[in-house]
Amino acid sequence: MSKHTFLRIVRAIARVVLAIIARIEIIGGMPEEKGGFIIVANHVGRLEAFLVILLANRDDVVLILAEKYKKYAIWRYVADKVDGVWVNRFDADFGALRTVLKRLQAGEVVAVAPEGTRSPTESLLPGRPGATYLAAKSGVPVYPIGVVGTEDRVVKYRLKRLQRLDITARVGAPFHVPPLPRVDRDEWLQAQTDEIMCRIAMLLPPDHRGVYADHPRLRELLRENGSPFPEDLLGGTAPARIDAETPG
Repeated sequence: MSKHTFLRIVRAIARVVLAIIARIEIIGGMPEEKGGFIIVANHVGRLEAFLVILLANRDDVVLILAEKYKKYAIWRYVADKVDGVWVNRFDADFGALRTVLKRLQAGEVVAVAPEGTRSPTESLLPGRPGATYLAAKSGVPVYPIGVVGTEDRVVKYRLKRLQRLDITARVGAPFHVPPLPRVDRDEWLQAQTDEIMCRIAMLLPPDHRGVYADHPRLRELLRENGSPFPEDLLGGTAPARIDAETPG
């Protein structure tokens, strides 16, 4: 079985399971044309992986797995079937980055949680530069996504009581990260990582924005683009206009 066929099967199963256990609102959408792009999203629960596979609606999503899951046979099996990439989240794993970069440049889709781990606070943690590096080196568009309702705590609580989940995924406008400069790379990577995280933050309710809640760039983005959240309106931010679209 090819990895594309396996991913189609996984996507079909995910669509059925999520339809049973959750009410999902998707605001915005992914590009329909072929070509590589990067999805960046907040990370508060395990369900997001399946949601992102649905949102991408592609058979060539690069599955990136933390090395800690290698001890589980099921994840080793999945990684083998989809040609997944194992990554060390706590060190600069340049080997994994080079592998992912080659696949991006070949037109595949990469989904990354820039925080590097699930947030124990259910709000944004400081971003890490891996996604920034990939975007800068590949030149592909970056699609930010803000997800609410997939928190592990909420999922466990509601499913134990046979209650459906309420999940909202907002897909923001695509943007590009400029090429890596020759000098002051650390400062540049930090600034561009903040840009990515603030673009995710503007798609989340204020109480989910975490360490980026008061970031000057976030305030600037909200002034430029507006906000769909009433809490922001109290601060004088105009409502955003985002067309709803559900991928087929």
